[in-house]
Amino acid sequence: MKNLHEYLKISPAVQKALDEGRPVLALESTIISHGMPYPENLSFAREVEKIIREQGAIPATMAIIDGRLKCGLTEDELVRMCEAKGVLKVSRRDLPIVVAQKLTGATTVATTMILANMA
Repeated sequence: MKNLHEYLKISPAVQKALDEGRPVLALESTIISHGMPYPENLSFAREVEKIIREQGAIPATMAIIDGRLKCGLTEDELVRMCEAKGVLKVSRRDLPIVVAQKLTGATTVATTMILANMA
């Protein structure tokens, strides 16, 4: 059986901050994929990440994209999570299924905490 860490992709900015002991703020992605309409969700996500950076921390928006656990999204991935139809809402119980089936999903707070702990 594979370890879930094999499916984890930490963005370079988040990894650098972790290596340097700088603050990283984990963000769930269901609010942008399910809680708000496009394009307001994208503007919101960009603004939140900007504010976090201005306060000296690194934002780490969490998601599962094509079965890969993402800790920190690229701009293209952020756009995809905001625009995409059929993005699943992934809680703790759904995580292994979404990874195994290589699906795309937005993280709930519970799943965000799991990914943040893994990172």
